[in-house]
Amino acid sequence: MSHANDELISILDELREISRGVHPAILSQSGLGAALRSLGRRASVPTALDIRGIGRLAQPVEAAAYYVVSEALTNAVKYANATVIHVDLGVNDTTLRLSIDDDGGGADPAPGSGIIGLIDRVAAMGGKLTLCSLLGEGTSLVIELALEPAGELDGCGCAHLHLCRWMGISTREVLD
Repeated sequence: MSHANDELISILDELREISRGVHPAILSQSGLGAALRSLGRRASVPTALDIRGIGRLAQPVEAAAYYVVSEALTNAVKYANATVIHVDLGVNDTTLRLSIDDDGGGADPAPGSGIIGLIDRVAAMGGKLTLCSLLGEGTSLVIELALEPAGELDGCGCAHLHLCRWMGISTREVLD
């Protein structure tokens, strides 16, 4: 009964976020750390969070990081059948670095997959995305975003994308 009650509360929280628009209230009110802890608690598989030195960041950076984690958690559970997910977030003077690892069946970066949404979100911020996914051995996703988004994005608005997949031998880069 307690588990069903927790699930209902989680569903209600998600509906409230949707009804408020694209931006979840906890992100606006309490910042990225609290918002990620909320995502981790609501995940349907164990999610370990390591969040270091995170104060309030620029709103576009917090929003991009939040939605990358949200989409990555969804992909890991729904498509890769992960049983555990690790999220590591750190900030230095100029960069937010986000690492998301799971033990699922791997990621498919083909058009129409959830990975494309992650690539697009990072591209919009002029960030760097590295995706390594060995078929059947899980996925490692690393995102780097500048703490102060630039007005001009590397001349083309492209994300710096490094993709190594399946056997770890094919690599694709999108650079300006």
